[in-house]
Amino acid sequence: MSGDRITGAFVGLAVGDAAGWPASRHRAALHAPWSRRLHRELDGFAEEHRVTTLPVPFALNQPVAPLAVGPSDDAEWLAWTVLGIDRPRAEAFRSLAGRTDIRARVSVATALDNLAGGLEPPASGHDNPHHFDDAAAIRAVAFGALGRDPREDAEVTNSGDGVLGALAVAAAVAEVVATGSPARMVGAALAVLPEDTAIGHNARLALKVAREAGDPFGAVPALDAALLDHVYSYGVGAAQTVPVALALAEVAQGSLTRAVPAAACLAALADSAPALTGALTGACGGYGAIPEGWRTAAGTLAGCCLPELAGLDLMDLTEGLS
Repeated sequence: MSGDRITGAFVGLAVGDAAGWPASRHRAALHAPWSRRLHRELDGFAEEHRVTTLPVPFALNQPVAPLAVGPSDDAEWLAWTVLGIDRPRAEAFRSLAGRTDIRARVSVATALDNLAGGLEPPASGHDNPHHFDDAAAIRAVAFGALGRDPREDAEVTNSGDGVLGALAVAAAVAEVVATGSPARMVGAALAVLPEDTAIGHNARLALKVAREAGDPFGAVPALDAALLDHVYSYGVGAAQTVPVALALAEVAQGSLTRAVPAAACLAALADSAPALTGALTGACGGYGAIPEGWRTAAGTLAGCCLPELAGLDLMDLTEGLS
């Protein structure tokens, strides 16, 4: 059963990644640069002329596959982590330094520059303007699924709440892969999140408001009001995305089909909260609980962030993992 839950965690993350609206932007990187420039120009036209119809990605004479629903950055960085999980983590990241064909979060890009300049972990993650983001939390799904400690990996790119988010996700995934219990999953995450940290405070607050709402979709307005900074928000802060994922996964009783759509409704967090929510709930229900259509749509990577992963089937990635 643990193998089914591991597969559920990985494919569930890809489903959530695909469900968030930013995935279409990330996948547009597979198109010619002029098509993305035209998209920006259309956006500017809409702003100038005060029209509310949002421009869609413009892809005249371009392949249509990138426009289909599918995973993007989060699923690719998870896969990259799984494929090299036995390598010393700084060494694994250092192998990416200097490449101009990859796309990554600011924390990762900065860490690669730090490593290239001779700065080693944990300084590479601490001396980093986005040390607080959830890049390491996404990668921690792999460590949790295999029952490993994500700290060495997390400290390459993150610090503070960024590392705590990774520890919480790994603990939650490890627990739910072993037991299938959403309640024990949440307990495992809270055990590594001190109450006097932003992420620890937010996790407990998110769980409180979601429990009061009693339903994932019903909890969306309360989570938005309680956790989101609408003035200054990057949308990938671990102190927001990890608590939201935990809260929605618990109140949905581990149901991916109830929790992921609710996470995607939090537009400001839609870059990664749906993916984290999908990982947790995918592990709860296992691969068999993921709708077949979503398994097909989210199962194959596009290579929009790590080109060498184009065409990789996540089912192949999980074979032999347990």
